[in-house]
Amino acid sequence: MSYTVRFARSLPRSTWSTHTRFITTSIPRRKDPWPLPHTPEHLANTTTPPDLPPPEPLPRPGESVEKLRARLVYQSRKRGTLESDLLLSTFAKEQLKIMNEEELKEFDRLMDEPDWDIYYWATNKRTPPERWANSKLLDKLRVHVKNEGRVVRRMPDLS
Repeated sequence: MSYTVRFARSLPRSTWSTHTRFITTSIPRRKDPWPLPHTPEHLANTTTPPDLPPPEPLPRPGESVEKLRARLVYQSRKRGTLESDLLLSTFAKEQLKIMNEEELKEFDRLMDEPDWDIYYWATNKRTPPERWANSKLLDKLRVHVKNEGRVVRRMPDLS
């Protein structure tokens, strides 16, 4: 691919037409460092090895259920990618208040997984690893992602 580049040096604009040099150069097409989600390039760059062990959660001895719920609300909003933030924070707003302690701990374990893995598991673009294969929580998240009610979603307010 060839581009024409105009160099006008430091001449006044009125003299550009008579003193402009044209240089033709070949610029190689560069790989996009930030491919869009769901594109083959992005899927290829965000693959987690299947034999990778689950993340080791931080120990939180004596954490109450209410403190756990509040922490999960915050963590669901601050993931690092806008896609994950929106998906998980709206899910958390709808579901955390009705989850029991066991479901909250399962959601906490899910939050330890990489952002793009959670996103692609929830959108059915990738098969989750064995540890998440039969998860009811992930099934609920997938229903939330489908958004069959066509609800306009935005980041929920912290309250």
